[in-house]
Amino acid sequence: MEQHDLYGLPLEQFTEQRNALARELRTGGRRDEAAALSKLRKPSVAAWAVNQLARTQRREVDALFVAGDALMQAQADLLAHGGEAGALRAAVDAERAAVELLGEKARGLLNANGHELTQARLEQVTETLHAAALDEDARAKVRGGCLERELRHIGLGQPRSGLAQPRPRRGARRGGGAKKAGADRHKEAAARRQLERANRELRAAESRRERAAGELRDAETAVAAARERVAKAKQSLEHH
Repeated sequence: MEQHDLYGLPLEQFTEQRNALARELRTGGRRDEAAALSKLRKPSVAAWAVNQLARTQRREVDALFVAGDALMQAQADLLAHGGEAGALRAAVDAERAAVELLGEKARGLLNANGHELTQARLEQVTETLHAAALDEDARAKVRGGCLERELRHIGLGQPRSGLAQPRPRRGARRGGGAKKAGADRHKEAAARRQLERANRELRAAESRRERAAGELRDAETAVAAARERVAKAKQSLEHH
């Protein structure tokens, strides 16, 4: 077993297998490697779930990255005054759908492995996926499948090197002088603030929706349990 393989194990096996691998390294005279390995932290439950997605749902994870690229490009186009708000909304919806699909798969993984399905934990998973869609460093960590802790994206995504650069405003002339440059910077800053505000509002709305969905599921579970108790009480009464 290699260090990378530890993060693909069931979470409850991580510490035992890490220690066993460290012992093997020490026995083989690789003490420095063993010492470094022993310091590896057991992943959080949310990080473990994302690691499993990266290892078993490669097609869906790649689709998330594609959606993230499209969203970052749409943001850049809008900031450059060459994009359309409709294109940005469509890109936001596509990225959100990709995150939600993987979030549902994570729910299944957590449930199948006996981990508690708290709303906070599921939000940590989706926040990590969102970070991977829009941040290059986060994407590299998620793709490696060896996360120790969940991630969170702050701010706007930036276009990756392989993406087209923001389109210039239609009819823009070269040069333009300091006054025009200052005005353009002011407009770009205003547009960036507007986009950041819209993104914050979107994430807040998504969070409220997730909490409401969790409360609905809890209520449905409670109703089902109550109905079962009623049915048992009726049966008991009929037998008397």
